[in-house]
Amino acid sequence: MNDTRLRATLFGAVALLLWSSLAVLAAATGHVPPLLLTVVSFAIASLLALGKWLVRGESIVAHLRLPAGAWVVGVGGLFGYHALYFLALQRAPPVEASLINYLWPLLIVLLSAFLPGERLRWFHVAGAILGLSGTVLLVTGGRLGFRAEFALGYGAAFACAFIWSSYSVLSRRMAAVPTDAVGGFCAATALLALLLHLGLEQTVWPETGLQWLALLALGLGPAGSAFFFWDYGVKRGDIRALGAASYATPLLSTLWLLLSGVGTAHWTAIVACLLIAGGGALGAGDLLRRR
Repeated sequence: MNDTRLRATLFGAVALLLWSSLAVLAAATGHVPPLLLTVVSFAIASLLALGKWLVRGESIVAHLRLPAGAWVVGVGGLFGYHALYFLALQRAPPVEASLINYLWPLLIVLLSAFLPGERLRWFHVAGAILGLSGTVLLVTGGRLGFRAEFALGYGAAFACAFIWSSYSVLSRRMAAVPTDAVGGFCAATALLALLLHLGLEQTVWPETGLQWLALLALGLGPAGSAFFFWDYGVKRGDIRALGAASYATPLLSTLWLLLSGVGTAHWTAIVACLLIAGGGALGAGDLLRRR
């Protein structure tokens, strides 16, 4: 693997690290409803891009003048995923909904086989399956039960997984679209989320300074800059290795929650850690061997 591809893969891994803090930061914002969190965090993300363009004297219009297909993939991926994720959490138990949603790393690995120049090997699939097994154990604690009355929520969660994996793989096919375009996608997502928020939610703002800081950190990190890191990673890096490594996100998220005093450790977390770490190492076989 050349240095450029390795560097891009590491950029994508930064996104995974940032996403692992999403749960603990969202919890720290208090009772702010999820769609409003999406509005504020994606607005901050778009302001990050705008600030960069203004500081460097770049044309804002030029960055937003994109092919229609890029807008469909970008906004459809970012907004479609988050809207359906919130629907899944409302219409199904969070454990099952989160578990189905975490099919997206496996789907990325499988869908990457259709990309030009990519070759899917057995260890990519095996690594993703090991990671999925660890996530099942981590999220469910060894207990799982699907019920027919939550079919809509389960369907929304699977749609989340398919949308995010498709967005990631299609972004690779649109490598000519610069990463700066994510700023425009985030702005459009914030606007659409605002319309939904006004129609479906009651506005509740943070009550303390720490909650406001958590909201700012959310927009700067897991719900902001992470999307720029991910876009660069999937376009220029090893997308199969990133797909397998993505299962580290729920593991790191659990560790963040434990360190913040939310939740308690269990033996299943240790086994899950071994499965996810082993799956990530196996899925990144090309990257590790060539270095």
